[in-house]
Amino acid sequence: MNKSTLLGALTIAGFAAGAAAAGTLDDVKARGTLNCGVTTGLVGFAAPDANGEWKGFDVAVCRAVAAAVLGDPTAVEFVPTTGKTRFTALASGEIDMLARNTTWTFSRDVDLKFTFVGVNYYDGQGFMVPKALGVSSAKELDGATVCIQTGTTTELNLADFFRANNISYEPVPIETNAEGQQQYLAGACDTYTTDASGLASTRATFENPTDHVLLPEIISKEPLGPLVRHGDDEWADVVRWTLNALITAEELGVTSANVNEMAANTTNPEVARLLGTEGTLGEMLGLDAEWSKRAIAAEGNYGEVFAKNIGEETPIGLARGLNAQWTNGGLVYSPPFR
Repeated sequence: MNKSTLLGALTIAGFAAGAAAAGTLDDVKARGTLNCGVTTGLVGFAAPDANGEWKGFDVAVCRAVAAAVLGDPTAVEFVPTTGKTRFTALASGEIDMLARNTTWTFSRDVDLKFTFVGVNYYDGQGFMVPKALGVSSAKELDGATVCIQTGTTTELNLADFFRANNISYEPVPIETNAEGQQQYLAGACDTYTTDASGLASTRATFENPTDHVLLPEIISKEPLGPLVRHGDDEWADVVRWTLNALITAEELGVTSANVNEMAANTTNPEVARLLGTEGTLGEMLGLDAEWSKRAIAAEGNYGEVFAKNIGEETPIGLARGLNAQWTNGGLVYSPPFR
């Protein structure tokens, strides 16, 4: 780590320690609004619609937390962040949580002093190329120009992959996905590389999506999920268990449509604990008994959120794959509500 990187890490860690000491849950309640960091725009994950209303898979996590804590899924101030600005925004207290295609890594967790509260999308880095390029494998990209977002794990994985395969590339640095898309479509780079889900999202917005192919190689593990500052365990618990509530709700068959009926009539003890009709889980979090009912009602359970924003029936067209429930051969799994 060079001197400037070390100073940057120390600054972020110092910010985080100061901001966490304040008690984020109390701050959010007092403010009446959740400040949630999102991407600058990735359709299906986080982007404003035609009316300027933020929608997407990551946005739904912010809304679920706002519903749990404040009783209102619309009480969210969305703060767009880039690969470079996202960590300073969280560490400085400008945002309360980051729900933005961000990969959980050792150094971000330990060195930058953040707490990743779970994984809401298991991903991996891929490559998109124009069909006309005639390339069928990333290993055929020797000498290619590559659009790459700076300040990301993508940048590091790219260097590792090309070095391991003894091939060269020329990076075309970009700040945001919108810029990457623009440069790629303008022919400034032969290939665009980022998380495979991001490529699917980007391609879905093209005028002629079928003119572009995603190459078969997935060159990394990218567990994406929400994160908060180190040192504020009470707030981390709220965000973690809100995400877990959405995951558990899908597993137990609780949906946005039936959540009230299930709360009133269930004979399943875990459903009763999840929905607050039995036990004191809400109280343990510093919330009321119906926190998770509101979180689930906001945008639906994990499966509903997935299907509505990025699933196979949407233009993004992502299969559940690794993001299926553990009961269906995927990796999505919540610790028990007890």
